[in-house]
Amino acid sequence: MRHREPQVDKDISAKIEDFRKSVDADAEDVIFRIFPSKGTSEAHQIILITTSPFHQSHAAGSTDVTVYPPPISSNSIGEPDKKKRKREHARFPNVFHGNKHLISVHEALKKECEQLVELTDKVKLWINLTMPNGDNFEVLSELHRSQESGYNMRDCVRQNHLNRAKICSKIIKYPHLEDYALALEEHDDKQLYIARQNLSDLRNVYAVMTDILHKNISKLRTPKGNNGVGLY
Repeated sequence: MRHREPQVDKDISAKIEDFRKSVDADAEDVIFRIFPSKGTSEAHQIILITTSPFHQSHAAGSTDVTVYPPPISSNSIGEPDKKKRKREHARFPNVFHGNKHLISVHEALKKECEQLVELTDKVKLWINLTMPNGDNFEVLSELHRSQESGYNMRDCVRQNHLNRAKICSKIIKYPHLEDYALALEEHDDKQLYIARQNLSDLRNVYAVMTDILHKNISKLRTPKGNNGVGLY
C-alpha cells in the first residue's frame, strides 16, 4: 500500500503565498523608494542647516556643568543634621544633569539606526526567499555589513553615557578643578560632531546599498533555479 505524500493544508498554503507577496511588495518599496530617498544628497543637506539639531552650533551652551544639591527626601526630614551630612558625604548624592540637547539628538540617531536594520531585514528576507542558496552571498554580505554599521552607531549612545558619567563623577568629586568641566564641554561637543557624522555615514550606507541592489535587481528577481549569472 502506497503512502500518501504529506501536503500542506490549503489554508496554510494560501497564507504562505500571501506572506510571500507581502515580502515582495515590502522589498520593492524599500529598494526603489526608501533606500534611494535616504541615499540622496538632498537628505544629507537637512543636517547641515543651522536649524537642524545636529548642527555644530548647538554644542555651545548645551552642557550644564553645575553640580546640584541632592533632592530632599521625605525620609531625611527630621533626621539630625550631623547624621544627614554624614550620609550625604559618604555617597556623593549630588545631582548632575545630562545634556538634554545631546539626548534628543541621540534619540533621533537611534531611530535612524533601528530603521536601517529593519529595512535591511526586509530585503534580506526577500532575497533568501527568491534566490537559490549560494548565489546571494555578495549582496547578503553587504546587507549584513550595513546592519552591523547600524548596530555599532546605535551603541555609540551607550558608550557616550558611560564616558560622560566618568567625567561627571570627577566634577562632583573635584568641583574646584576647572579642567574637568572643560573636558565635559569638549566631550559633548565631540559627541554632537560624531552624531552628525553618523548621519552622513547612514546616508552613504543607503547610497551603496541602492547601487548594489539596482545593479543586481534583474538577477535578484529571477526565480530559483534560473539564476546562473554572477552578481556584481
